[in-house]
Amino acid sequence: MERRNTFAKKEIDDEYEKVKCDLQLYSIKFSITKQVIQSTINDEIINNIKNTYHRPYEEKFNELKQYMRELDEKRKVFQMFVEKIEKVSEDDLVAK
Repeated sequence: MERRNTFAKKEIDDEYEKVKCDLQLYSIKFSITKQVIQSTINDEIINNIKNTYHRPYEEKFNELKQYMRELDEKRKVFQMFVEKIEKVSEDDLVAK
């Protein structure tokens, strides 16, 4: 059981780290496009940048942020599960 718990925890942690890196990347992309938009005066270029880059980056950033919250919740729930299993196992050992 412990081996399975360790494997599942590692999967969750690995996915969390991957999403964290992706989130940082999209945060940078989003910030760069925002700065370019703010420094550009041509409306046609601004609209083109917004439609082609800025909005998609913003959407992906928000998606990743939500997924990160879900993974964080999974980590917390999984940790609570492991702690309860360990407590029950300890109680069994004490009872014997």
